[in-house]
Amino acid sequence: MRDSFDLLVFDWDGTLMDSEARIVDCIRAAIDDVGLPERTHAEMSNIIGLGLKEALTTLYPAEPTAHHEALVERYRHHWLFENATPAEMFAGAEDMLVSLRERGYYLAIATGKARRGLKRVLDETGLGDLFDSSRCADETQSKPHPQMLEQIMDEIGVPGMRTLMIGDTEYDLRMARDAGAHALGVSYGVHEKARLLACEPIGCVDSIADLHDWLLDGTPRAVRNGGIT
Repeated sequence: MRDSFDLLVFDWDGTLMDSEARIVDCIRAAIDDVGLPERTHAEMSNIIGLGLKEALTTLYPAEPTAHHEALVERYRHHWLFENATPAEMFAGAEDMLVSLRERGYYLAIATGKARRGLKRVLDETGLGDLFDSSRCADETQSKPHPQMLEQIMDEIGVPGMRTLMIGDTEYDLRMARDAGAHALGVSYGVHEKARLLACEPIGCVDSIADLHDWLLDGTPRAVRNGGIT
């Protein structure tokens, strides 16, 4: 199975970047700014992976639209300008991506981030050139809707049967299923392993090292520029 993929699509937060603490801190600060009731760490972690508007609406479904809009604005302010909580790539993630690129895979990102936020982290990490495509939640339907993954596959020209979505939330895995692609869960992010396995991915790994080994165990090669690398 693992030797039959040409396109690898990664979620960002919780899959490639260890950003849970920063996201939760920014959500908490936005809640304080707007003056809404507190939410637990578990409640705030659970929504990571959704588009920002959908995530904050999930936290406060009974609040008026104006409060949701205020939360979005304050979250973005804290993420972009105020919060200094570290958000680093998981150890080994960059080396893994370079190895996969050298093997000839097409690489892409499907993220709940807004385009502005993704551009910032790609600029900060210097990893933007490794990816052939990306889609963000402010450009398409939010996960678990399949639209962003469908758009990536259409852009690169790889069908679902040869596409693998890799993510740490059930939203990633459900998106892959509904887009007709395969899914691989990673349990080191925000959703627990049992929750990921309930989505019936083709596998679930527990670390970046395990993910690297899983993806490179075999000889998968994507066709690029008319040749096989």
